[in-house]
Amino acid sequence: MFREPGNFKGKSLSRLGWGKSLREGKAERDRMVGGEVALLRKLEARIRKQARLIAAQREALASSRKIFDRASAAANIGVWQCSLPDETLDWTDVVYDMFDLPRGSALDRGEIVKLYSEESAQELHKRRGKAIADRTGFSLDAEIITGKGNRRWIRITASVECQDDIPIRIFGMKQDITVEKLLADRTRYLAEFDVMTGLANRSQFQTRLSELESGHSPIPAGALLLVDLDGFKTINDTFGHIAGDQCLKEAALRLKLVYGDAHFVARIGGDEFAILLGAHLDRNAIVHLARATVRAMAQPVDVQGRPLEFGASVGGALLADCSPCDLFSRADAALYAAKAAGRNTYSLFEPEAVLAEDSARVA
Repeated sequence: MFREPGNFKGKSLSRLGWGKSLREGKAERDRMVGGEVALLRKLEARIRKQARLIAAQREALASSRKIFDRASAAANIGVWQCSLPDETLDWTDVVYDMFDLPRGSALDRGEIVKLYSEESAQELHKRRGKAIADRTGFSLDAEIITGKGNRRWIRITASVECQDDIPIRIFGMKQDITVEKLLADRTRYLAEFDVMTGLANRSQFQTRLSELESGHSPIPAGALLLVDLDGFKTINDTFGHIAGDQCLKEAALRLKLVYGDAHFVARIGGDEFAILLGAHLDRNAIVHLARATVRAMAQPVDVQGRPLEFGASVGGALLADCSPCDLFSRADAALYAAKAAGRNTYSLFEPEAVLAEDSARVA
């Protein structure tokens, strides 16, 4: 039979205070465990909340990326980057499509640059090198010939990324602007050229004349010839505008043959043309060209099997004989003189006639 030892004889654990201590210890442990459980539950709730937030952000990012990709494709805009100095390229799908290359295929920058036209490649090299050296960026409209042989125009924008002032990456966007370029070229063509004949129009002629008068002409001029078709109105009225248009086209073609690409030829009115001649031509050479113009225009034009005839009166003025501001008026006066002389001939402005007229007025 068990007996409580010595001093504990006849005394219970509760009377000695142990029971209370045990209960208090257990309660403390329960509180600690409960606190830890609550903390764990809070952490789990926080983690679940963060997981939901991350999932929502991932979904939003995926949605944004999808929107960006669709917008990028719709606008023909792609993103590119090139690490430095190893020149490793990375493209989005739109850029691959611009160059007619398989999406995701390996890229060699040296080979890619070969797809640029010679002029565009040189300009790209110059601007890219300067941007890297200056730690800035650049933009460029460049022409490419794709892997399938298609000619396209792309707009490149680029920025240089640096680390400790050392360029480590150049990146930006490429946009297909072929349609925009064609429209711009067409608009410029319509603004500067006559659609029917393909010659420069009156607007471009006036620009050239203004440059000449201001002394900023890119090409030195020596003379101006004005050509007026004789008998064209009769053809137009008798045989209709289709026949008249055919005669105008033929007249423009003959002027191109007479003067070639070395001179500026423009249609400045219904049946009026202007030719700016180079400063290297002397008076005899200009007379020869004026005669050749009259002879060329005298040849019949075949319109639907019917030979139609018209002629030309030519008036000219040399820049050596008058100021640039008077060049047109002097050539116009010579043209009227040619018409007064019986048409189908030429006349050059004579400064002596003006001097004689001035002398008569003084007298």
